[in-house]
This record gives sequence, structure tokens and C-alpha cells, in this order.
Amino acid sequence: MAQHRIYTMSVASVYPHYIAKAAKKGRSKAEVDEIFRWLTGYDQAGLEEALAKGTNFEDFFAQAPKLNPARGLITGVICGIRVETIEEPLMREIRYLDKLIDELAKGKAMEKILRG
Repeated sequence: MAQHRIYTMSVASVYPHYIAKAAKKGRSKAEVDEIFRWLTGYDQAGLEEALAKGTNFEDFFAQAPKLNPARGLITGVICGIRVETIEEPLMREIRYLDKLIDELAKGKAMEKILRG
């Protein structure tokens, strides 16, 4: 089976789009970073290093220090697909991230976004 193109894209190439989406709705880069850290377990320095290195999505999630066990609580539709029904593990992780950024841009409180 052919690998999805997003797997080999650098996280840094998509990251500015996440920031821009959040900023359009008055949300901050710090909040986007908090979502990344919550989901993956990276600390801020580790996140910045992965971005600076041009780490692709496949390696970014494979090298994540500790994927948050509460990420399974992330449900809903992103890009017309229910995230909880995505079978391919890496695509599900990427869509979790997309869903959290989408919730941020829609004005949801951080406590609810981070399943607190």
C-alpha cells in the first residue's frame, strides 16, 4: 500500500498553518505549542528541535516522548472523517492533532481541548 504523502512532510512545513489558523481566531502560538506538547509529550525545547530539524510526521510521532493516553478521548469529524474510526495509527495521530487545532480555532477552552 502506498504511503500517504503527509507522513514524509516535515512538521515544520505545516506548523505555520496551524499557527495561522489559531491566530485568525485570536488564539496564540503558545496555545498551539501546548497542544503539541500535551499530545506528544515533547517539552518546548524538544518540540522546537524537531521543528528546526525538519522532522517528518512519521518520525515526529515515532520519536514522541510519551503520547498522551487521554488522546483516545478525542472524537469528532475532521476532513469529513470521524477520527475515532481511522484505523491506520499514524494517520489517526495526525488527525488527532488536526482536530485539537480545529477545536482551538473554534474557540474551545484549553481545558476542554486537552480533555481536562
